[in-house]
Amino acid sequence: MQLQINGKPYDLDVDDDMPLLWAIRDIVGLTGTKFGCGKALCGACTVMLNNQAIRSCLTPVSVAKGGSITTIESIDALPQGKALQQAWVELDVPQCGYCQSGQLMSATALLLSNAHPTDADIDGAMSGNVCRCGTYQRIRQAIKNAAQEV
Repeated sequence: MQLQINGKPYDLDVDDDMPLLWAIRDIVGLTGTKFGCGKALCGACTVMLNNQAIRSCLTPVSVAKGGSITTIESIDALPQGKALQQAWVELDVPQCGYCQSGQLMSATALLLSNAHPTDADIDGAMSGNVCRCGTYQRIRQAIKNAAQEV
């Protein structure tokens, strides 16, 4: 099966039902996407498929076949992703950092679909991403700051 990840084609010899997360991490070697809960509840495994945030821990690779997968390793190629990364640093968003790749992926997908999100839009888009350190207010402000930059 061939997957398009970060603009590059990868030929993978995997079962169709293998979770996308493990194909990305273990087969392709892109380890920025994290395993959190394994039940699509925490958002640590978030990647984008055709610019939509998805939970890769439960998404089978067969769903991604023919689509364009974006991981944390390449979001700086998108103006929204680059602006978000800069805002994350400026506002010292991460504490432990474990959830941050998933947070950034969800935030990037949000700004790709909505250039000027309201607080409610941000809360809705980010509701599936858990931050055990509780940096939600800084995350929201970073998204607002990045939206102004793009």
